[in-house]
Amino acid sequence: PVLDTEDAWMSVEGPVSIVELALEQKHIHYPLVEHQFVLCTILYAIMRFSLKSVKPLSLFDSEGKNAFFKDLTSIQLLPSGDMDPTVLSIRQQFLVKVVNAAVQTLYSSQKDKEVAEEELFRFEKGKNWPTLAVDLARYLQISEDVVRRHYVYELYSYGMDHLGEE
Repeated sequence: PVLDTEDAWMSVEGPVSIVELALEQKHIHYPLVEHQFVLCTILYAIMRFSLKSVKPLSLFDSEGKNAFFKDLTSIQLLPSGDMDPTVLSIRQQFLVKVVNAAVQTLYSSQKDKEVAEEELFRFEKGKNWPTLAVDLARYLQISEDVVRRHYVYELYSYGMDHLGEE
């Protein structure tokens, strides 16, 4: 981009402007940032629900693990569409655990106090964990329908039939 500046600003001395610094930065490789975001979301879910025996790096193949330690501006090869079935199975088990924990949290919060219907889906401000699990399924190459079906199954098993029907 072309930055037009007035003549009066040309003679000003001092540190470089933030706009010029931003323009000098290398461009990031967005898929790599997205890959990091998936890891952060997984780690946050593990922490939020105190999930035991989940090894976050086991959810990624060797290419995916190597990508975490690369500079965000580098063009890094990310995992291709062909995944090891055992990794896919571990990923699916993880997403099922997240949905189980989210529904259990919803049930306990609903049981402890009466909550407005709009508040039922929000376990904390701005976080709808079942929807987030479905979004993660897309990134982790798991069928979204499997996660949705399990969510509905869990809602019915906890006696929240009106939510399961929705």
